[in-house]
Amino acid sequence: MLESTLTHLVCTGCQRTVSADEWHGTCPDCGHVLAARYDLERARWTFRPAELAARPWTLWRYAELLPVCDPRFRLTLGEGGTPLLPAPRLARTLGLRRLWLKDESRNPTGSFKSRGLAVAVSRAIELGARAVALPSAGNAAAALSAYAARAGIPAFVFLPMDTPPSIVRECLAYGARVYRVRGLITDCGRLVRRFAAERGWADLSTLREPYRAEGKKTMGFELVEQLGWRLPDVIVYPTGGGTGIVGMEKAFAELAALGLLAGSRARFVIVQPEGCAPLVRAFHEGATRARPWEGAQTIAPGLRVPATIGDELVLAAVRASGGTAVAVSDQELLEGTRILATDEGVLVSPEAGATVAAVRQLRANGWLAPDAEVVLFLTGSGLKHPELLPADEQCPVLEPDADSLPDPPVG
Repeated sequence: MLESTLTHLVCTGCQRTVSADEWHGTCPDCGHVLAARYDLERARWTFRPAELAARPWTLWRYAELLPVCDPRFRLTLGEGGTPLLPAPRLARTLGLRRLWLKDESRNPTGSFKSRGLAVAVSRAIELGARAVALPSAGNAAAALSAYAARAGIPAFVFLPMDTPPSIVRECLAYGARVYRVRGLITDCGRLVRRFAAERGWADLSTLREPYRAEGKKTMGFELVEQLGWRLPDVIVYPTGGGTGIVGMEKAFAELAALGLLAGSRARFVIVQPEGCAPLVRAFHEGATRARPWEGAQTIAPGLRVPATIGDELVLAAVRASGGTAVAVSDQELLEGTRILATDEGVLVSPEAGATVAAVRQLRANGWLAPDAEVVLFLTGSGLKHPELLPADEQCPVLEPDADSLPDPPVG
């Protein structure tokens, strides 16, 4: 059985070293994000392309660089191993020669959140957690609920009132304790921190513990492996809390340290909606921290994150990569979802549709060259958002003996 090479945790702010043998949230000294560290010299003996090629395509194929030490606690619903799809028709539409779609909607709970919560819940129960909790705009709550059910422990999820009803029902179906909050995800987060401290829940809020990012980093491992141990020119990523960017940046650094990744790094493009774009604003202002966004509004619930603890890490990763940050309108991101469905047969969430809108903008202003190799991360399924799908009432109704066909709707 593959063994984790986890050694300790380190604070990304003050650099304090913290034991990985007990549960920690943020740094006990300065409150910054904690990051897991591994014995890379030991990992390199088995973490090799030839060895990996024979392993099952779940995220646990990367067990040496994941934090769950006892294999008995590695929860799985088959997460990871999502396809990297060529998108030739969409590439022509956008004026690109090489375009890939990393379709994270194929994960067990319909989004990339399955990765982070599979690892975080696994590590939490390994360290003795008896209940888990988080605030969410939707997909993270569904993933937490599913993996807590898999582990046989209670999940407590706190959702804004306007969370899509389909996701609320999904959490209830998994047996989670669901609370709806009159406010934004930041208001939900304050409640989670309060009640988790009072009741002893493991708080798995975005980047307020070290292990969700470890699950998310497997997107980076997979991308490199699927491309033949190299990176594309550009990665376009819809960004709320930013755990995926933090995780992939860490993945690429670990692969480079192992001698498995050479050449120039991919440029990160983060995408946020115009109605809630604190990281985009901070990037273009040259700031290292993002001011909280007032009056956050967007139809993409996963991107309605007015403040995040990982702002410094996300902004630093984007700048170090030579990347950029883009804000798009709700109308543009919805158009992106439509194009992905009609051009490539991939039905995605509004958050994922934002990536298409971003590429259009970057091609129009010349930042993105036509010969760049681009990967769009499609973070969730459109089936989670039935309220945004076309209405079936517009379809013609036929009698069994109909002898003519009216024109049906298209798109």
